[in-house]
Amino acid sequence: MNITIYTDGSALGNPGPGGYGIVFMAGKFYKEANQGYRMTTNNRMELLAVITALEQLKGDGHMVKIYSDSKYVIDAIEKKWVFGWVKKGFKGKKNADLWKRFLKIYPKHQVSFTWVKGHAGNKYNEVCDQLAVKAANNKEHHLVDEWFEKEQQGENSLF
Repeated sequence: MNITIYTDGSALGNPGPGGYGIVFMAGKFYKEANQGYRMTTNNRMELLAVITALEQLKGDGHMVKIYSDSKYVIDAIEKKWVFGWVKKGFKGKKNADLWKRFLKIYPKHQVSFTWVKGHAGNKYNEVCDQLAVKAANNKEHHLVDEWFEKEQQGENSLF
């Protein structure tokens, strides 16, 4: 099945409360998803949106086209930086926990990425942005980005 996914992430302050938004489309199927976190970064939310989108797909082997306004995420994958980070054990890299999670789900599908300019009128990118900001502002339903908060306190160590 061919699936189109738009993703966006946002942090209100960096770090600060954050959220991600996702739009899934396949044929007549359309679904939106979002989630907020009490303390995180924009890059973590951009990456988590992609991971969560891929994790929500039922079955393996889908042709997936992901649209994102995150150069951080797209360049890390398309320019194969993340695979170099793996070889170096993610030494000195932020968000290693999320990149490792991404690398578990990524090979299960045939995924391609397309960068879209944020806040430039792309309908579904705008929907994702609105979903992400709404989730970031909805403090009643925030989750805890445990890795990030522990990292901020110096509790996480990969080495």
